[in-house]
Amino acid sequence: MPTLKQLSGLDSLFLYLDNSRTPLEVSSLHIYDPSTSPRRKVRFKEVIATFDQRLKQAGVFHRKILEVPFAFDHPYWVEDEDFDIEYHVRHIALPQPGDWRQLMIQVSRLRSRRLDMKRPLWEACIIEGLDNVEGLPPGCFALLLKMHHATVDGVSGTALQVAVHDLEPLAPASANSKSTILGLPAAPPGAVELLARGALNNVVKSTRLFVGLGQAIPRLIRAKLATPDDGADEVPSTLFNRGRVTANRVNDGCQFELAQLKAIAESCADAKINDVALAIVSGALRMYLSQRDDLPDQTLIAACPVNVRSDDSADVDNMVSMIKAPLHTEIEEPVERLKAIVEGTRRAKAFAEIAGADTLTAIPMNVPAFVASGLTQPLVNLAMHLDTLSFNTVVTNIAGIQQPLYFCGARMVGIYGMGPVIDRVGLFHAVFSYDGKVTFTFTACREMMSDPATYAECLRTSFDQLWKASVSRPRKRATTSAGAAA
Repeated sequence: MPTLKQLSGLDSLFLYLDNSRTPLEVSSLHIYDPSTSPRRKVRFKEVIATFDQRLKQAGVFHRKILEVPFAFDHPYWVEDEDFDIEYHVRHIALPQPGDWRQLMIQVSRLRSRRLDMKRPLWEACIIEGLDNVEGLPPGCFALLLKMHHATVDGVSGTALQVAVHDLEPLAPASANSKSTILGLPAAPPGAVELLARGALNNVVKSTRLFVGLGQAIPRLIRAKLATPDDGADEVPSTLFNRGRVTANRVNDGCQFELAQLKAIAESCADAKINDVALAIVSGALRMYLSQRDDLPDQTLIAACPVNVRSDDSADVDNMVSMIKAPLHTEIEEPVERLKAIVEGTRRAKAFAEIAGADTLTAIPMNVPAFVASGLTQPLVNLAMHLDTLSFNTVVTNIAGIQQPLYFCGARMVGIYGMGPVIDRVGLFHAVFSYDGKVTFTFTACREMMSDPATYAECLRTSFDQLWKASVSRPRKRATTSAGAAA
């Protein structure tokens, strides 16, 4: 019989931080062209059958949370005996004309609704009627997949994407095909067993935490002494960092050619694709905040999640740490700003290397549950009261598969990643590469950004300025287009 699976300390932390205003959910919006499918269209019953068939490749879809009495230990994953595929996979259509703006409004509404914490922590929604989106043929449809951050990080999320897609335009699954391989015990343990397990786990975790702190503190001191101050410890405030976020979200994004980002990186010594992505975000933030007379004199700081897996596995558990990268929004000239970002990320990576890639992750992994669950929200409230700020926004860069993927025979022509916003950090950026394209997608609190289309245009303008300053100036501009939204 499969062993009982417990959430890690980090996965549990995402649950403890979750509330109705700040659901810690990650999403991906997939856009498909059904003309490659056998009948040149995809029926919803085929979508249901495909999901049901592929669930056995990723058991996360069938499991729900089992809490330990009195929050004495971290929760467990257990099989949902009442699992209903038709609850989790839904179907809507855009009204005419079915344009990009309507799609973003619908996505924002769907992402503003919190997942049911008593069911498996995911939902999928097919959105039909994408008939008037620039760059897409009429008849395209989208799939919005929502999952709680306790279930996946960027690396494992990409693996789940692969699990429900094909590398060729195969025929959709039969409606009679059913998934039965779940991988978790059908009968969850009782309260006495959970408390007994918890007593042992708390002793083990307390010991590991004590040892981990003893190792982490000297490492962090050495890393701080070895890397010069670059302003990342002084975080200014912007309109995205004042007060609590509401439950309402806005989303938007744009798409560029991966080859163009690579060309920009090659034009600047030691620059990586991630540096270019940060420079594009930096330029957009500078532009947007300047228009509102809210651009600080100091550099804004981005939190950048970092995969800390010791191998290339895509284990579903979160295995992520974070570096703080200066965006150098105080620098107007795009190439000079990129150079400064390259140097800033170099220092941040050097700090992480000296400190140990898993140092910061090891602490939440080993905090006993009764401490973590009891102190998480009070500490968040204390940080709000003390007006402390660690970073201004999140920028996560996820490298997807660089070949076409198919769902029910329909070719995926775009993918847009989306993440959570939290109190005092009301703006999240996701950069996702797939099949030669790179999408920049952002999520914001609606009260902090009422005009997402304007910020999306700032991203496009920021890219254009960086491209012209770094590539077009010394040689002729590439013929490929930077791409518009979608």
